[in-house]
Amino acid sequence: MNFKIRFATPEDLGDMLKLIQELAVYENEPDAVQVTLEDLYRYGFGEEAIYKCFVAEVDSKVKGMALFYSRFSTWKGETVHLEDLIVTKSMRGKSLGKALFESVIMYAKTRKIKRVEWVVLDWNTNAIDFYEKYGATVFKEWRTVQLGEDEINNIN
Repeated sequence: MNFKIRFATPEDLGDMLKLIQELAVYENEPDAVQVTLEDLYRYGFGEEAIYKCFVAEVDSKVKGMALFYSRFSTWKGETVHLEDLIVTKSMRGKSLGKALFESVIMYAKTRKIKRVEWVVLDWNTNAIDFYEKYGATVFKEWRTVQLGEDEINNIN
C-alpha cells in the first residue's frame, strides 16, 4: 500500500478532529473531546502555535496523525512529547503508525533532542508492545498527574 507522511496543514484540521474523536471512542471516553477546529488552528497554525503534527495520507485522504510538541527537561533540555499517535481503525496494521512514529523520532533526531516521551494506557497492550519493539521504556513507577478545569478554577 502506498501512503505519504507529511506535516499537517490547516486543510487537515477536520480530518484531525475526526481522528481525535475516534481515539476518544477507542479509549472509552467518547464525550471527553472539548477541542474545536478553532483550537486546533490557533495552537497549530496561528500566532500562538505550540504543536506540530504529521499526517498519513492514503489516496489523498488523511488516515492517521502524530501530534507532538516541545517540552523542556531540567535534565535533558528540549524534549518532544508525543501527545497522540492515531491511525483510523480500518488502516491499523498497515504500517501507518510505524511511519508516523518514526517521523516523530526522525524529527527529534535531526534537532538533536535527547528524549521523546509519551503516555500509554496500561490496558493498551498492542501499543505497549509496539513501543517496546523500539526499545522504549514503559515506566510502571511513574504516574500521570493532572488538574482538571474545575480544580484549576477552584484554586485561589
